Amino acid sequence: MSRRVTAGALALALSAGASVSVVAAEHNWRFANLYSRGTAFGEVYQSLADNIEKMSDGRISVQMMYAGEGVSTNGIFGAVKSGLITMGAPFQPMHAGEMPAGIIEVGLPGGTDNPAELMDLFYEKGWQAILEEAYAEHGLVWLEPYIQPPVYILTKEPVNSVEDFQGLKIRAPGAYGKFLRNLGASPVNLTWGEIYTSLSTGVIDGSIGSNLIDHRDGNHVEVAKYMYRMPLAGAQVLPVIVNQSAWNKLPDDLKEIVRGATAIHAQEQLTKSRLWEAQAIADMEEKGMKWSPEPSEADKAAWKAAGANLWDEYAKEGPFSARMIDVLKKDAM
Repeated sequence: MSRRVTAGALALALSAGASVSVVAAEHNWRFANLYSRGTAFGEVYQSLADNIEKMSDGRISVQMMYAGEGVSTNGIFGAVKSGLITMGAPFQPMHAGEMPAGIIEVGLPGGTDNPAELMDLFYEKGWQAILEEAYAEHGLVWLEPYIQPPVYILTKEPVNSVEDFQGLKIRAPGAYGKFLRNLGASPVNLTWGEIYTSLSTGVIDGSIGSNLIDHRDGNHVEVAKYMYRMPLAGAQVLPVIVNQSAWNKLPDDLKEIVRGATAIHAQEQLTKSRLWEAQAIADMEEKGMKWSPEPSEADKAAWKAAGANLWDEYAKEGPFSARMIDVLKKDAM
């Protein structure tokens, strides 16, 4: 965190009071997140909102909006951009057309699962500056990104080899969908809240989650019990964004407080998700979830080949995407 947050922000975080002042808020924010009430990750976002209020001594009030409460998960980006809400935690594949660089930001299939390597891409090798500029073009301030666990595919019928993906309808937005199309599947773009019903009614044959915990919290294993063993991505990196006009109204000390709170949130996402992932697997296995067999060498080769052309394909999506892919290629040398 020391690389990414100023000493002032950390000092404010460490000295934050345990309660919010009774004075009226100077800034009233609404914060939309990706998850429903009562989910593990929903509570982590609530903790971020609470920390902003505590650390600002009540000068910023943050109303949390969960999935389905006024803003759909595929509408978070646009709602923050327009100022309908102040702060958001979007899932980049849901708005690939507006913000193509976000697809690279979240992590292309086959990417590293090493948090240190991921953070180096952002803070040491140039992605931070590129993304700040890219989001600013939409009137958005890009704050501390956070890491979530690997992305896995859950299906209604067993997938014993990559050949079994042929013809399957799988909820997989963005680059994940393009990856699976290369394996013969038909990607479908749905929000997280639509997955359970779509699986149970046969609209889709399988789905990715943002992580394994999503599958558990969405009760997806009740209607789809087979988890493919190879992850689509080793990890996902997601941003917190703020409407630029609302950000500009904050004095410098409150900007530092918000940045400090998002740094704490990023650390909580990483540490808690690792613990929750193991518990989520155990919970789903207890309900009958079954893992696919160990992939063959041929399956591993096909899996690798399915993602081989995605770098060059996404580099063509715009100047920010091209710059990010250039960093990836230099890093791979």
